[in-house]
Amino acid sequence: MGGDELAREKMLKQKRERKIIAFTGTAALLAIVVNFAISAFNSYKEKRRKKDLPGSCVRINLSAAEIRKLADRIIAKSKEVHDTVASVSVDKVTYQDVISLAELEAKHFPLVQSCIFPRLVSTTEDVRKASAEAEQRIDIHVSMCSKREDVYRVVKAFASRGKWISAEFQCYIHCLVRDFEQNGLSLTLAKREEAQRLRAQMDEQSLQYIRNLNDDCNSLNFSEAELDGLPSEFLQSLDRAENGKFKVHLRSNHVSPLLELCKVGKTRKKVALAYGQRCKEVNMPLLENLVQLRHKYARLLGYENFADYAASSRMAKTSSKVFEFLENISTSLSDLAAKELAILKDQKKKDEGDSPFGIEDLLYYVKRIEEQKFNLDFGALKQYFPLNLVLHGIFKILQNLLGLRFDETSGAEVWHHDVCVFSVSDSSSGELLGYAYLDLYSREGKYGLTCVVPLQNGLLLSGGARQVPVVLLISNFHKEVGDHPALLRYSEVVNLFHEFGHVVHHLCNQATLGRFSGLRVDPDFVEIPSQLFENWCYESSILKLISGFHQDITRPIKDDICMSLQRWRHSFSALKLRQEILYCLFDQIIHSADNVDFLELFKYLHPKIMLGLPVLEGTNPASCFPHSAIGYEASCYSRIWSKVFAADIFVSKFSDALLNQYVGLQFRNKVLAPGGAKDPVESLSDFLGREPSIQAFVDSITLSSSL
Repeated sequence: MGGDELAREKMLKQKRERKIIAFTGTAALLAIVVNFAISAFNSYKEKRRKKDLPGSCVRINLSAAEIRKLADRIIAKSKEVHDTVASVSVDKVTYQDVISLAELEAKHFPLVQSCIFPRLVSTTEDVRKASAEAEQRIDIHVSMCSKREDVYRVVKAFASRGKWISAEFQCYIHCLVRDFEQNGLSLTLAKREEAQRLRAQMDEQSLQYIRNLNDDCNSLNFSEAELDGLPSEFLQSLDRAENGKFKVHLRSNHVSPLLELCKVGKTRKKVALAYGQRCKEVNMPLLENLVQLRHKYARLLGYENFADYAASSRMAKTSSKVFEFLENISTSLSDLAAKELAILKDQKKKDEGDSPFGIEDLLYYVKRIEEQKFNLDFGALKQYFPLNLVLHGIFKILQNLLGLRFDETSGAEVWHHDVCVFSVSDSSSGELLGYAYLDLYSREGKYGLTCVVPLQNGLLLSGGARQVPVVLLISNFHKEVGDHPALLRYSEVVNLFHEFGHVVHHLCNQATLGRFSGLRVDPDFVEIPSQLFENWCYESSILKLISGFHQDITRPIKDDICMSLQRWRHSFSALKLRQEILYCLFDQIIHSADNVDFLELFKYLHPKIMLGLPVLEGTNPASCFPHSAIGYEASCYSRIWSKVFAADIFVSKFSDALLNQYVGLQFRNKVLAPGGAKDPVESLSDFLGREPSIQAFVDSITLSSSL
């Protein structure tokens, strides 16, 4: 969860009902079972009678007109409920008045998602357009409701009485009040108007910053000799300049492979510098002004700076905690990072003589050393990961570890015949826990990235029954062709495990209120379960479970490859992490202090964090840190945060108990089930038996370096 901004896409296939494969210890039985499962999986392609999913309020295959009408009804009903709450006298407000807002949210969420998700997956352009328009209209309405002073006064009056029927309801009221007040409703009218003006300026300038990067069409021209090392298929994909040279656009899909594969140091440096100077003249003043606007906004709301404002609703709580976290990680790995850098410098000296090592050389020489050190051919490795086999392996792991059973639902209505629907139940009790839509194959018009979209939140209905969660996983794998199955690159296998972490996080929720359901949790916490689940991809027993040569699936990947993958995982991790910490520290500093000279800060931090490697002269911080401009301002650290604490959970609880259901159920009940209703630090501490720590993460990296 660079400057080339992204979007999301693509799903699976619909077929007939099947069971989860039961893997055994013998290769012969494994082959029979897996072949049967894959055959059954592929047979689901036939069309079936459409039916609703019991307990799901999600509406499938709405027309463009139906989406518009549903959006109208959602907005009208929401306005009606908010008007009703606003009309209540502040001295007579009751629990029922306030809880009506939670009930509205619970009822509307699957309907809102029914309007919104078609823009990602629909096969019809007018439906995608209507869906995008509906999302914009609903977002505007929700934003207006969050600024209603009349509703805020009623909620605040109820909160001041301190009459709670449960800890979760208390948390809900606290969140409502906080949301209103972060929109300036606790301020005087003049200050509130100032806050709204600042917010509008921040939004506009953030979007302009991104537009500038997206609209940048600059490119560099190189001869074939200057692009030595890049594969022929990459060169063939490039446009040609009038002089016949290859045009390298300053986009990540061109820049990243070039910095990783090009043998010519001058070319790498030229591209890295140009990429780091994008939009320098327009985006640098924009970013500087944005940061000042954010500080003003945060101070209006009573915070010392924007970094404290951003951290206040996250696990970190304060920017000082973020600084402490980043400094501890950086310091703990400094010696290892220095050793890694020395190895890279030695290799460059062998290849290029006394030419100094620069930041533009990092990706290339990491790749060079890894090719020498590890016996890994990722192109060949792909042949061992048929999609169907990997999916069944994931289902088996989730059944054994978390007690979750995935069963194909025959005849469910879907938007494309490739989409599969699974009912998910507790493997012991048989209780239905929810549904998962898998839309995994690439197709025209579909959102292009991998993501998980909650369609319905789990919650407790007024009558005492539970509403089951519904979730959608979108990806863009290449479809099987004829007798050739869909095969996954190893990186796609890891990504699929990551996304299933989000899927089970959403499905295992047991919160009472929809506000705290599934993925509606602390932003610092939401990636921890998915980062955790990636760990299984590097364990030999799991790799053998999910792999099999596509022409003979009884042949999983070999032990030496499993070992190489484990070692490769943390290759040069300390140095890579320090580069990421550089970005995070820059982000925290500019959002924690006034009047920072961005260029001087960047020049100071770069050699300090990157062990003496100087910044490329002329590089523009505003090009290097687009996340500081929009989306992750003052929270770039969050990815490292979730990765570190996921490592703590895995090493402490699962490294010796990969499929131990006792431990898995504890994790499901103590960490996943509470959703956002419980402080995530409390949830993790309850599961670990102590507060989460960085040590397991540091140890996992330093230990792997000695393998």
